[in-house]
Amino acid sequence: MKTRTLASLTATALCLLALPLAAHADERHRDGDRGARTERNDGGDRGDRPRGRDFTLDRRFDHDRYYPRPGAQFQRPPPGGFYRPWGGDRYYFHGGVWYRPWGPRFRVVRPPFGIGIDILPPFYTTVWFGGIPYYYADDIYYLWEPTRREYVVTAPPAGSDAAATRVPAETDFYAYPKNGQGEAQQSNDRYECHDWARTQSGYDPTQAPTGDTGAKRADYKRAERACLEGRGYSVN
Repeated sequence: MKTRTLASLTATALCLLALPLAAHADERHRDGDRGARTERNDGGDRGDRPRGRDFTLDRRFDHDRYYPRPGAQFQRPPPGGFYRPWGGDRYYFHGGVWYRPWGPRFRVVRPPFGIGIDILPPFYTTVWFGGIPYYYADDIYYLWEPTRREYVVTAPPAGSDAAATRVPAETDFYAYPKNGQGEAQQSNDRYECHDWARTQSGYDPTQAPTGDTGAKRADYKRAERACLEGRGYSVN
């Protein structure tokens, strides 16, 4: 009888000791949930699905990508982008989206015409107007400026509501930096691989196509892909 009583008291004591541990574990789990929600609202991953009312789907030219709407504010911009000074202000660019410091936060804005970037967003659409290629993402148009070696934000071309001839989809790809290359290194690698592929194939995607360029375009893409893979990128 005494043995059963002692065993019962021991079991009861163990249960009482376990309650604070369970409550602590549950509190840690709730803290983890709060942290995950915070990360989802800091302007991070925004390409594959919407993250609430602050995100819209860009369907122009079959672009079909989600972006934060202009005016949306985030505690901090996503990492991996870069700053661009322009007109006395500082802008932050990442993944096709432009931000400006706004008090203690960052606000999504439309960039001013003339500001430039070294590398196009990971996902963009090439649209031709009047024989000139425009690079489009998030309702923003870019033109290649050879004297600056930059893609410059420009006004929408005349007739942009009606898409002109597009470069076929197979010419677009995404090069993922496997070795943690920064934006500046990616820009340099993309330009040098583009230049090398252009000389190897005789095809330049930044120029208006003339005649049947299908074979040369394929040669260009193979050369550019090989160059980027050789520099540590996963090309999809």
